[in-house]
Parts: sequence; C-alpha cells; structure tokens
Amino acid sequence: MSITKTEQQALTKKFQRDEKDSGSPEIQIAVLTHRIKALTEHMREHKHDYASQRGLLKMVSNRRRLLAYLQEKNRDGYLKLIKELGLRR
Repeated sequence: MSITKTEQQALTKKFQRDEKDSGSPEIQIAVLTHRIKALTEHMREHKHDYASQRGLLKMVSNRRRLLAYLQEKNRDGYLKLIKELGLRR
C-alpha cells in the first residue's frame, strides 16, 4: 500500500517541473494516484477493512482538490497530467 523510495523517485523525476522540484501539484497527484491504485487493489481483497477504506477516501479527496487547483492555475499542465495518468475528467 505504501510507495517505495525508488517508485517515489521515478515519479518525481517523470513529473517534476525542473531539477529542484520535489513537491509540485503534478508530483503530489502522481504519487497519490499510485497509492490510490495500490490501495484499491487491497480493498478488492479485503472488503471489510474500513480503516483503509477511510484512508482511501481521504487520498481521493486530496487528489481531487489538487486537480482542481492545477486546473485553475495551469490548464495545459492539468490536461497533460490527466492524460498521462489515465484519469477520467
């Protein structure tokens, strides 16, 4: 369910704006998407894990807010990101 350091570094490298960027909305959304996909798989097996379900809902909500922010501030970056991540919107 958690993300490994190498996966985090790969996502950061792929979505960063410049070499020093480590926390832009694009990176945060990519990391959240990775964690959401992993937790969704966990929830398919463990339907009654309500603590994880709550965490999943919080992550989805957080990603949604970040996507709304990015859409408002950088429309082109938003469209590119959702296409690359395969998000519906």
